[in-house]
Amino acid sequence: MVYITRREQFNAAHKLYNPKWSEERNNEIFGKCANPNWHGHNYHLYVTVKGEINPDTGYSVNLKELSAIIRKHIIDKLDHKNLNLDVDFIKNVMPSTENVAIAIWNELTPHIGTLGCQLHCIKLYETENNYVEYFGG
Repeated sequence: MVYITRREQFNAAHKLYNPKWSEERNNEIFGKCANPNWHGHNYHLYVTVKGEINPDTGYSVNLKELSAIIRKHIIDKLDHKNLNLDVDFIKNVMPSTENVAIAIWNELTPHIGTLGCQLHCIKLYETENNYVEYFGG
């Protein structure tokens, strides 16, 4: 079993805000991330898959095909979008980095199997200093 990772990136805006709380409480918990005019990030997405090496090709997955799946099902839907408003697979979910990583996992899972490998990990960098790793649930 080998593990291979493809890196992609996208830019998106979001706001962390719980409508059940007061504006003061949201600002206390989320700080600048509760900005009513949104804020954005340059996200870096790492998709790690695992599989056996194909003796005919010498690799476990065609990275060109993996990239095409990630682009079609994730990047094209997230890039230059508002995560709170524009993304169907995150509707009604607080778009924290944790929740976005889980949503990406759920969106990719049915498509990765067509490549003859399995999804192993989603790593999503929100900033240079903050990232989430998700290994499925």
